[in-house]
Amino acid sequence: MTASSIDALWYTRCPVPTPLGIAVQLGWFADEFGAEGIELRSIQESNDPNAQESHFDHNLPASFRQGGNIPAIWARSRGADTRVIGLSWTDEFQAILALPGRGIERTRDLRGRRIALPVNPISIDFNRATALRGFAKALELDGIALHEVEHVDAINDGEGAIGIASGEGVRRRRRHGYRAEALALIRGDVDAIYVKGALGLETARLIGASIIVDIGFHPDPKVRINNGTPRTLTVDAGLIEEHPDLVARFLARVVDAGAWARTHPQETFAYIAREAGSSVDWVRAAYGEKAHERLGTFLTDEAIAALGDFKDFLFEHDFLPNDFDVGGWIDPRPLEAIELYARKVA
Repeated sequence: MTASSIDALWYTRCPVPTPLGIAVQLGWFADEFGAEGIELRSIQESNDPNAQESHFDHNLPASFRQGGNIPAIWARSRGADTRVIGLSWTDEFQAILALPGRGIERTRDLRGRRIALPVNPISIDFNRATALRGFAKALELDGIALHEVEHVDAINDGEGAIGIASGEGVRRRRRHGYRAEALALIRGDVDAIYVKGALGLETARLIGASIIVDIGFHPDPKVRINNGTPRTLTVDAGLIEEHPDLVARFLARVVDAGAWARTHPQETFAYIAREAGSSVDWVRAAYGEKAHERLGTFLTDEAIAALGDFKDFLFEHDFLPNDFDVGGWIDPRPLEAIELYARKVA
């Protein structure tokens, strides 16, 4: 089978900082594959519900996905034959919020209080899993277990959907960030909520909430492990076996985008803001002034161990139907091929 037998490659990414998103906005994939007649198709821009669902269950062949690791882990747990070919780690604002005047000033004040866990009508409720993990780690810092707080469902009513502007047009988002959780906090149904990223920081400011603790930049990386740390770059295994050259070339452009970002901070922050549907100022506040230097792609032992740790958490809390070995999910061959080529031409 030759490269000419592939007429399209699918890709998808989340509205967060990813080198894949940077490469898309720079037009590098079109440059890489266009001359061969290989079309690059965005899952977010498809009107096919089956294609859209591939963002979560990775059902499309010849497809790449980079973003939050929960859907990728969930899809693999369900039997999707995917492989992790790269990881990235961009730390972000991750905070527990409470409203002033309600007796919650620090994490230890949450013992016996009510925390919001979102409920969303999607195949894998990554927002709920993310919030649970954030609370678990924040509470753990003060010696509090999850069973020592009351879990309250914050149900998304389907209203307030927004679009994410991008170089491709308007990217769909299924829910408006933290609407359900914020309303629950304002109404007094809960005492604390978890938020993250630029939208989370905007939400905190919008509702006048106090930041009880921000674990997103905690010195211990184990505290920061969550849906976005690390982020996975996955591809269906069949594409690696049948077209390893295409996978390596696609991955190379992702790697190049991370390197480009390091030397183009202003442009990178503008691209991230577009990806996140936010402003440059909010992006800088949420991801840090060095975010443009944190878009590398790698497969380090530490990052793989972090992915395994989070998979274990998801399985323990019933977000996954089956357990699996993260080590066996990793395929280092495409990244090794890129590194070998770089050494040869150096």
